[in-house]
Amino acid sequence: MSLLLRRTNSPTTNHHHPPTTTTITFTTATQVEVIQSILNCLKSGHIQKAASILFDFPLPFPHSLYAHFFRHCRSPKSIAAAHKVEFHLVATTRNPPIFLRNRALEAYAKCSSLHDAQELFDEMPQRDGGSWNALITAYSRLRYPDEAISLFLWMNKDGVRANNITFASVLGSCADVYELSLSQQVHGLVVKFGFSSNVIIGSALVDVYAKCGIMVYARRMFHEIPRPNAVTWNVIVRRYLDVGDAKEAVLLFTRMFSDGVKPLNFTFSNALVACSSMHALEEGMQIHGGVVKWGLHEDTVVSSSLINMYVKCGELENGFRVFHQLGSKDLVCWTCIVSGYAMSGKTWDARKLFDQMPVRNVISWNAMLAGYTRFFKWSEALDFVCLMLDTVKDLDHVTLGLMINVSAGLLDHEMGKQLHGFVYRHGFHSNLMVGNAILDMYGKCGNLNSARVWFNLMSNWRDRVSWNALLASCGLHHSSEQTLTMFSEMQWEAKPSKYTFGTLLAACANTYSLHLGKQIHGFIIRHEFQIDSVIRTALIYMYCKCYCLEYAVEILKGAVSRDVIMWNTLILGCCHNHRGRDALELFGIMEAEGIKPDRVTFEGILLACVEEGLVEFGTQCFESMSNEYGVLPWLEHYGCMIELYSRHGYMDELESFMKTMTIEPTLPMLERALDACQKNDSPILGKWIAKKIHEFEH
Repeated sequence: MSLLLRRTNSPTTNHHHPPTTTTITFTTATQVEVIQSILNCLKSGHIQKAASILFDFPLPFPHSLYAHFFRHCRSPKSIAAAHKVEFHLVATTRNPPIFLRNRALEAYAKCSSLHDAQELFDEMPQRDGGSWNALITAYSRLRYPDEAISLFLWMNKDGVRANNITFASVLGSCADVYELSLSQQVHGLVVKFGFSSNVIIGSALVDVYAKCGIMVYARRMFHEIPRPNAVTWNVIVRRYLDVGDAKEAVLLFTRMFSDGVKPLNFTFSNALVACSSMHALEEGMQIHGGVVKWGLHEDTVVSSSLINMYVKCGELENGFRVFHQLGSKDLVCWTCIVSGYAMSGKTWDARKLFDQMPVRNVISWNAMLAGYTRFFKWSEALDFVCLMLDTVKDLDHVTLGLMINVSAGLLDHEMGKQLHGFVYRHGFHSNLMVGNAILDMYGKCGNLNSARVWFNLMSNWRDRVSWNALLASCGLHHSSEQTLTMFSEMQWEAKPSKYTFGTLLAACANTYSLHLGKQIHGFIIRHEFQIDSVIRTALIYMYCKCYCLEYAVEILKGAVSRDVIMWNTLILGCCHNHRGRDALELFGIMEAEGIKPDRVTFEGILLACVEEGLVEFGTQCFESMSNEYGVLPWLEHYGCMIELYSRHGYMDELESFMKTMTIEPTLPMLERALDACQKNDSPILGKWIAKKIHEFEH
């Protein structure tokens, strides 16, 4: 048949321009062929070609074809095709049905074009519940919660009844903005319209109550769902993890199995994260068994969580085994294992893995740099920073914070100032983490004036970490009076933390200000702050440094549980007060309480032996470190032994010790031993040491 039709050569989103006129002859057989050709293109993923074929045929097609076409428009790349299909529908059909316009609206939303979706919605001569649902869902899915909520209120005002999809979407938007009051009103409508047993809406209610911090309501809603599905379980596990109740998250995860629900890969991941946060290795290993059983060991989301769990629980080898057994390793898994080695102090191994990474992003670089800074390897960190600046284009606030930490560690004020300028030029100056790093850098580099100026500039966004950094700077540079004055000012703006008191007490210890230290101790007691292990250790340190050992002992006695750090602080404090015998007595009590000594403990014991002249006992302690306690000697332990033999004239033992050391002695060690040789008339050993010193200097 011959038809006179209008057709445009290039459609746009503005459908008000009349298409050019042309005469085309088609047959019914031709239309069937065109439909089949369009369907073939859609099936093979050639959506633009399908749209062009459709647009070149200016006759109306069956509604099912338009609906099918719109369903294939589901990414931003498909937006042009969606425009063509909608234009063809409007151009060839006088009054397109509402359901097809709704499909077009959904297509625009899936293509992430809310502008087109809203414009179509506004131009629709008639709308139904599906139209409202499509637009509300679009705004909710694309994270525009305020707009989604406003549309829902408008819809409700117009008397249009919501369905289960609408309720789920608006509850999701309420969760995004923590809108508890409206969520409860929507909950009332859910009950009124008979959707209480709907698992999708039930899951959304669990989520919104949990995000609003009402876990009691969330748990109640969870138990009211007749048959929670895997998504529902994932929501409740995740929300318990978010509020810091990792134990309950793991318990709920294990209940899924008894209820016959197969966890999602994200649920496995969340449960493993919960195990990581509470260092629950046994539970994590059980979950690992479930991962293998359900065949998820190749899933990169689950595998990265497994690696992280083993690393956090101190099982680095098991984490590497999981990584090594992965057939396909993505960027997240690579970054997890690099971070694990770096943050465990094995930076050499971490760097080796980092260099093997096929692809890196800024997070990978940050993970490696964080390992260097955590263990104060400043020269390696600086080299890495230089390499990073030559390689990575887009630095983030974490990178800048770490770089500023490097300049602080190196006490490189000039580098810190340059980084501060970079921060300003690139708009990172209002980032709190970066701002606090700058403050800490100025303080450690001794530029208290710049630290105070920057602190004042941070007045609109600083927090108690900022205050702690400034307090630490003053304490570090022996300005204890100013430290206490600032502490008084701090209380108008931020609540002190245990780290605040630790900083204040360290400032008093560094300046031997016993009177001020007692004032802070009294403040802690008067204001009923909990004296935990951090504050108790800081108090012991302050009293020891201020030569008030009896108070330090009383503080230790008052502890319900005493950890190794607390004992070490008091043992070293005894040495500082020239009370070596008391330090050794404390060591005996510590062992009796079942506290395992570490390298710091043995440093204190060896210093006590030096103080009291207990050469034989000191030798026994040094030998027992690795033989009985599994503690490898560090540089400071070798230094203590050289001091022990040198001070008390045990020259034969000194010679034997120095010639069998497993590490090279430092220049101060050699100089101390040479001084002993001169005082105790040991020319042979002195000659050997002098030669070592010559080699050291040249």
